[in-house]
Amino acid sequence: MNPEVLVSVRDLHVSFGAVEAVRGLSFDVRKGEVLAVVGESGAGKSVTARALLGMPPRQASVTGSIQMGPYELVGAPRSVRAALWGRQLALVPQDALSALSPVHRVADQLAAAVRSVDGVSRKEARARAVAALEEVGIPADRTRAYPHEFSGGMRQRAVIAMAMLHSPALVIADEPTTAQDPETQRRLLDLLTHRTEATGTTLVLITHDLPMVRDHADRVLVMYAGRLAEEGPVEEVFTRPRAPYTAGLLASAPRQGRGGLRDQPQRTRRHRLPSIPGTPPNPTNLPPGCAFAPRCPLADATRCATAHPEPETHNNRTVACHHWRKLPANSAELFLESV
Repeated sequence: MNPEVLVSVRDLHVSFGAVEAVRGLSFDVRKGEVLAVVGESGAGKSVTARALLGMPPRQASVTGSIQMGPYELVGAPRSVRAALWGRQLALVPQDALSALSPVHRVADQLAAAVRSVDGVSRKEARARAVAALEEVGIPADRTRAYPHEFSGGMRQRAVIAMAMLHSPALVIADEPTTAQDPETQRRLLDLLTHRTEATGTTLVLITHDLPMVRDHADRVLVMYAGRLAEEGPVEEVFTRPRAPYTAGLLASAPRQGRGGLRDQPQRTRRHRLPSIPGTPPNPTNLPPGCAFAPRCPLADATRCATAHPEPETHNNRTVACHHWRKLPANSAELFLESV
């Protein structure tokens, strides 16, 4: 495996009975980077994240390969996967209130996590827990509070502190700013990326928020219906997308965030906010051929309707589309809708 690659995913399939949530996904996570995984609800983002953690849902069937250094996570015994949790792999969950125990003080929960890995004394574990909470902006006099006594933003800071306790090699943040106001979202993402950068930790960010991706990520992986649609450096993908689905996502994102989405077309009163027509496919009844074809302005009735596009890699960019070379320079115009 390339020494710059922390995790190598190859031909990953995650199924729930006859339903495939992830269908032949392959990509690399590089050491020290922030990789954003984006796509509409049902694209397979969170299922992929759980597979990376070695924590797929119990009812899921996982095949393919997830290689992290000498460890193969697919099919590994729970004892092998559990040995990595906290030390090498950590999660910042979407719902901090559900992730924290309601009957234990916040600092005590972090101290228990310290002792479970390092086996230090209660006193030392508590000191390290308080220090970790202070590093994310929670004052020492608040660390004895219960989770319900924290604001939503403070609870999310607490789970960030818990994830970073042992400076793991990989942290996966699954929609970590859901239900937060925009300013709190920005501060939390600034905090998370600062903490991971300071420790050399690699971050995989699962999100719907494209301005957040532009502000915080190095590379982006776009998923659709359980497959890769496009992958590459954030600035290149956002400036010149190659997959029609990526172009549609970028065109339909409102202008917001510090960076905004500069590649959006200028809208006037003659145009509505661009949108991708239709809805994502039902995973129990996927169309033949390219799953995006029924919504794609470039789709044809031959190749697109009958054959899955295989990923092609050119100049550090990967795209799965039969017609990616036909995208116009201003690809967002494909999704403009006149009023």
